Amino acid sequence: MSAVKKFRREDLKAGENLCDYCTAKCCRYFAFPIDQPKKYEDFDHLRWFMLHGRVAVFVEEGTWYLMVYADCKHLMEDHRCGIYHDRPKICRGYSTDNCEYEDDAVYDMFFETPEQMWEYAQAVLPPTRKRKFSTKPVPAKDVKLPVLA
Repeated sequence: MSAVKKFRREDLKAGENLCDYCTAKCCRYFAFPIDQPKKYEDFDHLRWFMLHGRVAVFVEEGTWYLMVYADCKHLMEDHRCGIYHDRPKICRGYSTDNCEYEDDAVYDMFFETPEQMWEYAQAVLPPTRKRKFSTKPVPAKDVKLPVLA
């Protein structure tokens, strides 16, 4: 059994489009920059996003991004755009010159699960202060109970 050789970008002939060989990775997610998390509450918010399913967080060149995996509703079975001539401006500005066709996207950091995000937070942030309990009994005169008036 022989392995299927993936088409290489440099093998494109004049007039060919790389999209003819792709599975439309650019139409299967969107990502937007977010503020870098700096405290536990920030990381907890990112965990909340990630608990909602197909969400990841990555860092590229110092910028944090929230990535949402979601196929465009106009993506056709042949991986082409069903509204190509009326596609959004952001799609029109996209080019195959620097697209992720080769599968070589490497990020500075990539978090796929909320557990990874929380583990990272615990590694980079100071430990949370745990509540300390005394083993010494409290004298009765020091106990203040709420009293209803």
